[in-house]
Amino acid sequence: MTQTRLAVGDVAPDFTLPSDTGEEVTLSSLRGRKVVVYFYPAAMTPGCTTQACDFSDSLDALRAEGYEVLGISPDAPEKLAKFRERDHLTITLLSDPDKTVLTQWGAFGEKKNYGKVVQGVIRSTIVVDADGRVAHAAYNVRATGHVAKLRRDLGLASAS
Repeated sequence: MTQTRLAVGDVAPDFTLPSDTGEEVTLSSLRGRKVVVYFYPAAMTPGCTTQACDFSDSLDALRAEGYEVLGISPDAPEKLAKFRERDHLTITLLSDPDKTVLTQWGAFGEKKNYGKVVQGVIRSTIVVDADGRVAHAAYNVRATGHVAKLRRDLGLASAS
């Protein structure tokens, strides 16, 4: 089964998801700003923690360049709240337990895990421009060093 992946120029599918604070966040309400939407398999796992901390550490620099960051996983809002608290995260964490948004955005499907093909969350980062179109799409990204690579790909100065 091939899954649809978003490509540069596509209209980013709109969504409304609950955050770790219980608020609903709607992508289209962020029009006029650039949004980094990243998908990760599970809160409080080593790779996902590395990635979330990297995005949190870079958030001020990304916001200075006009970007907002949304992290999406299938975890329940309560688990996301614990993740935020435990790791002092500053990014917005969103819950997609039925994986609807993950699937629409090409971030859920077949992937290799230790040599076996399994169904799961594909670590992915999609950048949406101020008009709601995909400006950058990366699938099967590595957790470590990803934010630095993303900044390079977007032509942003490295965070100091």
